[in-house]
Amino acid sequence: LAEDLRIFISKLSGRLARPVTEQNQKVYTIEELAATLGVSTKTIHRWRKRDLIARKFIFDNGKKRFGFLQSTVDKFLDANPSLIAKAKTFTRLTDKEKQLIIKQAVTLAAKTTLSRYQIINRIADEIGKVHETVRYTIANYEKANPDKPVFSKPAGIISPAAAGELYKLFKQGCDIEELMSRFNRSKSSIYRIINMRRARAILARKIEFIASDEFLEEDAGEKILAKSINLPLSTFSNGSEPFGLAGSSQPKYLQTLKGAAVLNRDSEVELFRRYNYLKYLACITRAGMKPTRVLSSRLSKIEDYLAEAETIKKMIIEANLRLVVSIASKHTVSGANLPDLVSEGNFSLMRAVEKFDYTRGFRFATYATWAIAKDYARKIPAETARPDRATAASLTNIQRDLRITEAADFAAIERTRQSLVGVIKDNLNEREQYIILNHFGLIGSLIKKKKKTLKQIGDDLGISKERVRQIELIALQKLRHFLSIEEFELLTG
Repeated sequence: LAEDLRIFISKLSGRLARPVTEQNQKVYTIEELAATLGVSTKTIHRWRKRDLIARKFIFDNGKKRFGFLQSTVDKFLDANPSLIAKAKTFTRLTDKEKQLIIKQAVTLAAKTTLSRYQIINRIADEIGKVHETVRYTIANYEKANPDKPVFSKPAGIISPAAAGELYKLFKQGCDIEELMSRFNRSKSSIYRIINMRRARAILARKIEFIASDEFLEEDAGEKILAKSINLPLSTFSNGSEPFGLAGSSQPKYLQTLKGAAVLNRDSEVELFRRYNYLKYLACITRAGMKPTRVLSSRLSKIEDYLAEAETIKKMIIEANLRLVVSIASKHTVSGANLPDLVSEGNFSLMRAVEKFDYTRGFRFATYATWAIAKDYARKIPAETARPDRATAASLTNIQRDLRITEAADFAAIERTRQSLVGVIKDNLNEREQYIILNHFGLIGSLIKKKKKTLKQIGDDLGISKERVRQIELIALQKLRHFLSIEEFELLTG
């Protein structure tokens, strides 16, 4: 509507144009008004679209031209003070001013970590010009002098392949100055690309933890993290890796395990609590993070949490490697090869650390034993090679030398399982027995146990899955009165 009105006034004033000399106030031409206000004629034309009304007058040379009454100009200036002040900073630059801008930009780009945008803003503030004026001046210079870039990097977005290569080199220890030279980018740009890659790696990482109400307490961090943990020297600190030794140098592996530290109950709980709390902190710190807008300090905090959690996980695994050997040795009688069993058991142990719920008050060895035995039953083929003489000798030595807790003794667990079945049959009715024995896999041997889902059990008994769940809860409540903590842990672990 305003544009239509402006056009209407222009056309009407063209038909009714009066001489400038007949006006009782000053009439400015476009050029005169631009010079008076210290702006360009382009700015005056833009202002006409912002309600600066122009009319056609007959000037001294007898030609009709657009003019601006003094009263109209005053009204516009009063209504738009900020617009006028901003426009004055768009004054045409002299060659000397342009050279000064380029010189300042080159200096700042070479000696600071500021981005292109930040450098332009700083120069604009120093010389009293707007950002666009400085940006346009630099852009024109770079266009006219492609062999003399103001900034140490080309404008534009780096390709995914180049960004990936840059990040890979950074992780391998390449310093920032070398990356700047190789990829022809500024220091701030290099860090921005690295942080974006770090953020994407963190976002892609699967972080799971065992939740606990104590994590939500106001002083949780002080309680859980304030006390430093004295991490024992790794059994494999000489550079060897446990999984590598397990598969290639069995005698050396077994000998190394003799010096491995064993965790007591309190140390175990403390480590698992800290391990899961660190992953919890990593999760909540990561929440809502965007790769393109993230602080380096935030990324470092998440990486530190995960790094410490990984160190604790390694400590727990090394403390329980003898448990794996003990369990594996029980299976060699069926023809399985000990190195293969130990290697497979070590991976099962790693998964068990991730899944163990320390809040239930049970020992990790019990849970890990069941987890390893379950994986053996599922993955080890029926026909496997017999252990050779060297392995058999190593097995004899390890059975004599290694000392592990009673909870980790596989034969003892099997005896406990048999006793558990007896308690179930003595204290539960027939339907409760069927549900407990089948759902928790107490049918058959410890290694080849068969578990059924609640739905499968419901189909067998002709009742719903939910009804099976209700009966199971009642049965478990009964068993709590007849089972020791270890037996109940063995049943539900």
